[in-house]
Amino acid sequence: MPDDSLLEARNLVKHYPGVQAVAGLSFRVQRGQCFGLLGPNGAGKTTTLEMLEGILAPTSGAVLFDGQPLDPSYRERTGIQFQATALQDFQTVGESLAMFASLYHRRADRDELIELCHLSDILTRDTRKLSGGQRQRLLLAIALVNDPDLVFLDEPTTGLDPQSRRNFWGLIETVRRRGKTIVLTTHYMEEAERLCDQIIIIDQGQLIAEGQPQTLVREQFPRAIIRLPETAWPGATPLPSAALVRNGEIEIPTAEVPPMLDALDRAGATLTALRVETPNLEDLFLKLTGHRLRN
Repeated sequence: MPDDSLLEARNLVKHYPGVQAVAGLSFRVQRGQCFGLLGPNGAGKTTTLEMLEGILAPTSGAVLFDGQPLDPSYRERTGIQFQATALQDFQTVGESLAMFASLYHRRADRDELIELCHLSDILTRDTRKLSGGQRQRLLLAIALVNDPDLVFLDEPTTGLDPQSRRNFWGLIETVRRRGKTIVLTTHYMEEAERLCDQIIIIDQGQLIAEGQPQTLVREQFPRAIIRLPETAWPGATPLPSAALVRNGEIEIPTAEVPPMLDALDRAGATLTALRVETPNLEDLFLKLTGHRLRN
């Protein structure tokens, strides 16, 4: 497969006094891809993202955009939806869009942007009176106001209710279908599984996994995971060798579900609260890092 990378990290290193936040990360983001950057708190994820965005200079290594080192034109060709953005008080949604558009030479079509982000009904609303979902849609529009080739979305659905989150996923999918390349950070594994073509997981500043989400899961897990409460297991009976006890639950990976269920029944386990689940990206994350993603 020919390389068509739009963004590349080459041996990125970032030192702070007494701390190595990023320790030699290398990866590529292909053109037109939604690329997920995942990691537990303190893993170096935010530092990596800020170096990719051109906000933070690496101690060593390089970020390449379209095969070239970052230069002032990079800001014109990228858009960023920050995890937290302060909007100007006493300004309407329409005025906010106009203000941010004025900062760029290159601009997206205003009417198309308003339609894409579903802003037409709130253009005259004060930005202080927006709901969480409305605010995130405005911030996405601001990230797209210069018609960027590359869009960074830093935890864009944090704090949204489930319905607003899923609606926002649809917006991201529409943005990608329009040919944009997206770099996404998120604490929601379901979000990464749905949206991302490729992910990397980093921990302690190092890359520990890279690939397509479902491929990585299949490589690390059998077909199913059986879960039952820890209290459902008879105390005197040894657990199956592959079992793991976590957060009050027993997790048993298995390639064949019916034989394992028979074995649990013979062992005297209480099966009334048993669940059989397909392994997912959160299972992979927990296995590789030993952490649960937290806000």
